[in-house]
Amino acid sequence: MKKLLLIGIDTRSMLNSALKLDYDIFSTSYFSTSDTPTIENQKIIIKESDGESCGIFEDDFNPQTILDISKDYIDEVDYIIPISGVSPSDFSKKDRKKILGNTNVEKVENKFKFYSAIKDEFLTPLTFRLNDIDEAFEISKNHDDIQFIVKPLQGSGGYGINLLDNMKDLSFDGSEFILQEYVQGINLSSSLLATKSDAKTIINTRLLTEHDFNKNNSFRYIGNIMPLTVESIMADVEDIEKVTDEMKTTSEMLAHKFNLLGSNGVDYILNEKGLYVLEINARLQGTFECVEKSLGINMLEAHIKACQGEIIDIPERQYYSYKKIIYSPARMKYEKIDLDNIYDLPHLGSITEKEEPLLTIIDKDKDFEKLFEKVELSSQIVNDIARRGQLDDK
Repeated sequence: MKKLLLIGIDTRSMLNSALKLDYDIFSTSYFSTSDTPTIENQKIIIKESDGESCGIFEDDFNPQTILDISKDYIDEVDYIIPISGVSPSDFSKKDRKKILGNTNVEKVENKFKFYSAIKDEFLTPLTFRLNDIDEAFEISKNHDDIQFIVKPLQGSGGYGINLLDNMKDLSFDGSEFILQEYVQGINLSSSLLATKSDAKTIINTRLLTEHDFNKNNSFRYIGNIMPLTVESIMADVEDIEKVTDEMKTTSEMLAHKFNLLGSNGVDYILNEKGLYVLEINARLQGTFECVEKSLGINMLEAHIKACQGEIIDIPERQYYSYKKIIYSPARMKYEKIDLDNIYDLPHLGSITEKEEPLLTIIDKDKDFEKLFEKVELSSQIVNDIARRGQLDDK
């Protein structure tokens, strides 16, 4: 039996799918959720326990730590699938040969290189690569009709993104970042499968950030709703079929342009000027379980088959599916929550810091309105319980 390593921030959802396949499964992850399957070959960095804090993800997480503790697994297995948090670029050239998926990702992970490669073919926000915040303000003055945001040169999940106006008190250590035109609109995303010779969009989704709910300046990823329809886009869009067709065509063109392999995602923003291409997630995405629930497929199996040259037949969608990440509204000690649509659960008694990921709500329904109501009700319940379990304001 071939040996397969899943490696990344949180392998729970992929593990559930992998255990249905004919592989000897290995797993290394940063987080240890209480609902993560327990397998023989498994390593976890954060050992959650009663009364112990899970820490601050942005401050504590380092992909190299995952690679270091996985060295024996990497040497032993036949295949590797990196998940969010670990890039193929982090592996040695020798070990990249074991990766099922994209191995040459520099031109898509580096946001400026990606912009430079597509700016003459696709609608995309004006972007600059800088290492001096004063220069960013100077550029902003010369484009007084544009609001800018500052982003890490590489990264995902909306972490580290700020409006330029909010950066005045921050200093940089000379490292590079990008200054990008802030395009206001509707966040969308495509999920596609690609072989070396073909690409097929399997579903389009409404991508959600904290701004969609709180109307604040946070750009953190909070979830998805799929498939993309006149209901699930949650905005007044005249011709939704035209939008989904353009997303499908553009995503598949980008897959060919960058020689993508396996499961990939393309993020967009839609406004009155058109469909802006933002970035490619050249790996399995956060939509993983939603795709499985909506289409009734094993997404990990679909990814592996695409890497081996076969795109599965894409079934018609059976359900709407909605994923929503709950960031803790307070520093709180986790107690059991009696809901049947919550995942990525902390260990009982462990402490989640304020604004850190607490858990994920994932649900499905044939009726969009019923689904939205169920998820939002669960969201309210979780947030209320978190506030009641609030500890000190450390």
